[in-house]
Parts: sequence; C-alpha cells; structure tokens
Amino acid sequence: MSAAFRRDFWLIAPYAAWMALMAVLPQTGWAYAMRGGATALLLTCGVVFTPAWRRPRFGALPLAAGVAAGIAVFAVWIAPDILFGTGATVAAADSPYSPEVCGLGLTVLKLAASAFVIPAAEELFFRRWLVDFAGFWWMVALFAVEHGDRWHVGALAGIAYGLLAKRYGLLSAIVAHSVTNLVLGLYVIFANQWQYW
Repeated sequence: MSAAFRRDFWLIAPYAAWMALMAVLPQTGWAYAMRGGATALLLTCGVVFTPAWRRPRFGALPLAAGVAAGIAVFAVWIAPDILFGTGATVAAADSPYSPEVCGLGLTVLKLAASAFVIPAAEELFFRRWLVDFAGFWWMVALFAVEHGDRWHVGALAGIAYGLLAKRYGLLSAIVAHSVTNLVLGLYVIFANQWQYW
C-alpha cells in the first residue's frame, strides 16, 4: 500500500463513514451517537497510523485566529434568522436531539460529536484532501451544497475555514470549526433554537 494511499485514506475515511451512516441510519439521538463513535474511531486510527512528523502543529496565533474565526462563523450562521426572520423555529418536542425526545445524555453526546468529531472529519476531507484534489473553489462549492438550504452560510464558512487552513494550517481550521459547532450547539440548547440541529 503506497504512502499516498494511506494518507488519502485517513483523510477521506472518517467523513465518508459519517456520510454513509447518515444515509442508512435514522435521525435519532442513538443513531447520531453511533455515527459520532464510528467517525471518532476512524479519526483516532488516522492519528495512530500517521507518522508523528506528518501531524500538523501550530502555536498561539493560529489557535487564537481559529477561535476568533469560529465565533465569527457562528455569528454569520445565525445572523440571517435573527436579522431577517428567515428561518422557521423548531420546538424541542419536535427535535430528535432535544433532551425531551432523546434524553440529556444523548443530547450531550450530540453536542460533543458535533463540536469535536465532525469538524475534524470535515476539515480533513474538505480543507486538506478536497482542496488538494479539486481546488479551493470546488471545496467551497461542495461544502455549501453539503449544508442544504443554508448553502450561503455554508459557503462563507467554507471560505473562512479554507483561508485559515491556508494561512495557519489545518489545525487552526479544525479549531475554528469546532468553536463554531460548540457555540452553535450551546445556543441551540440554551436558547431553545432546535432548527439548527
């Protein structure tokens, strides 16, 4: 097995597993936990099987840039609904991920997977592999499509995370994506805005 194949496999496999399981499993708290667990396992294997010298590193400035960008993307994510009332709200009783429906434990697992597992899988795939394979703007377009009716903010997020990855490295983009998803998840739970999940 070539080194390029091994590298590409660990960049693609976690995201591919996430998407495949999304297609076959129901939209429930348990299914989300299963997808998150399978994806986390593949991410862990990718770290274990990647030589230490190939693992990305960064310092304080890229970390700070990632945190700032993550908060900015969160603000952009919810801004259309707050400013223009464009989104329909979803009650907790109608969300498969609310504590009322799936229990607090599965809601917390959803938050953890959304904040720490999915960003790593998506950043490896979109900002590392897909940019190398197809180019920056194809990555932005596909990231926008992945986010469905929120494609416009998905595109802006793809640009922001992509520029971070180019300027500061992949870990900075992972931090930004994680911060966005974490703050968004906390906003969903504490402001009762389940339409974002």
